[in-house]
Amino acid sequence: MAIELKGDYFGGQFHSRLNPFTTAGLDSADESIKKYCPADLKNHLWTCAVDYQHIEKVITSSNDGYKSWRKLSTHDRANYIGKYKEILEKRKNEIAEAISYETGRPLWEAELEAAWLSAKVDSTLNESLKRVETKHFENIAPGTHGRLSFKSIGPALVIGPFNFPCHLANGQILSALITGNSIIFKPSDKTIFSGQLLIECFHEAGFPSGVINFITGTAETGRRLLKEKSIKGVYFTGSMEVGKQILKTTHQDLTKLVALELGGKNTTIIHKDAKIDHAMAELVRASFLTTGQRCTSTSIVAIHDSIKDEFIDRFHKLAKRLVIDHPIEFEKEPFMGPLIDQKAVDNYLLFMGMGKREGYSEIMRGKCIQKKHEGYYVSPSIHYIEDPSKKSVFFSSELFAPNVIFTPYTEIDDAINISNMSQYGLAASVFTEDKVLFNQCISEIETGLINLNKSTIGASSKLPFGGFKNSGNYRSAGISMIDHTVHTQSALEIEAEDDVDFDQIKGIN
Repeated sequence: MAIELKGDYFGGQFHSRLNPFTTAGLDSADESIKKYCPADLKNHLWTCAVDYQHIEKVITSSNDGYKSWRKLSTHDRANYIGKYKEILEKRKNEIAEAISYETGRPLWEAELEAAWLSAKVDSTLNESLKRVETKHFENIAPGTHGRLSFKSIGPALVIGPFNFPCHLANGQILSALITGNSIIFKPSDKTIFSGQLLIECFHEAGFPSGVINFITGTAETGRRLLKEKSIKGVYFTGSMEVGKQILKTTHQDLTKLVALELGGKNTTIIHKDAKIDHAMAELVRASFLTTGQRCTSTSIVAIHDSIKDEFIDRFHKLAKRLVIDHPIEFEKEPFMGPLIDQKAVDNYLLFMGMGKREGYSEIMRGKCIQKKHEGYYVSPSIHYIEDPSKKSVFFSSELFAPNVIFTPYTEIDDAINISNMSQYGLAASVFTEDKVLFNQCISEIETGLINLNKSTIGASSKLPFGGFKNSGNYRSAGISMIDHTVHTQSALEIEAEDDVDFDQIKGIN
């Protein structure tokens, strides 16, 4: 596909040092980022010139945009967002192709993400918005009425991830926009073009100048933005380590609302009465879709002793059948593509060695594999441990790669304990026909999401999405994302009296 980076977006237009047809401008850039397709390292997708001078201009633009945008009615803001939806639908194939080339995810999977973008507009306007409608309380006290209003907080910074470069940022952006905040979107430096396409859609929809802003760059760009006093909302999706750095940078600024959606080390429990074929199909998707690069991917399977041998054997055979290939230029449509970059490959192989050193049985070894195109292709991996330890680095770390660990249990209490060993608290799933057992899991498992007979990657935009412990800071996304884009204002309303008897005020002589 034809790729042209247009630069940073502020003041209602793109600004770039780079000539799109040459490398002119790179010498004067503060930094530059080169991007190759992870599925074909000979395919140089783009080079991005980073300009730190744009940071101040983006901030000024967002401040100006906020002043006018916050004054519009919700109805008027929704009209702009409706136009944005129309353009998303018109350009969804282009967006899907960009996601595939930048992330390496199969085109069929990227097409799902592109379709979610316009669907998210509907759920934001039809479901989320109800949560922040003005509320009236009649006769809250004698002769007194109450009102609860939800007000925008100011310019908001959205820092996007690489794995779902459009969908996750889109949900945060839409929630912040509809409640009257302006936006600065910094995409992952691995998926800049996909992020740019979102901004092009906002631009084509005619959003007023300064309401939507876009800046490319590295971690240093993000650090400088986080220190800006006028930015009031910070919305980040990514790793626990980066999330902690964001908190460290912002923790003394009480004017900032910070919402973090972080990682997971998610457990699936497969009980003895589970429908095996159903659980098998759900689990293989949860473990290996997106090459394991989902925060909700299943990493640990607590499996009942009575079924473990047959289930693991069948799961292994199924994993060996998964097609791994280029996301678009394939001979046979792939189930999964490559990892995102060499650093991810190195980390994956490092953990394969660590698992062996820590005593895990290697059922299926994760390794680099050769395809027609040179890329960051790896095989899935499956490990087994009889008695896991909370101290195990392999057991407790999020790999963000296609790995799953099986461990047996006899009583459901043991399976719950296995799930709760994790430092994360994002997602869990339970496969059983026993509703009493599932209710116990709901009561005792420490996760923000828990599914019955559905994998950990199953979530709905009509429900909150988020975790606790090291998976976030109690600011869930999904339908409740909108809650973190506003502050509340309470009011008491009474009828003013015509005649006031000052003698009734105690303490007046």
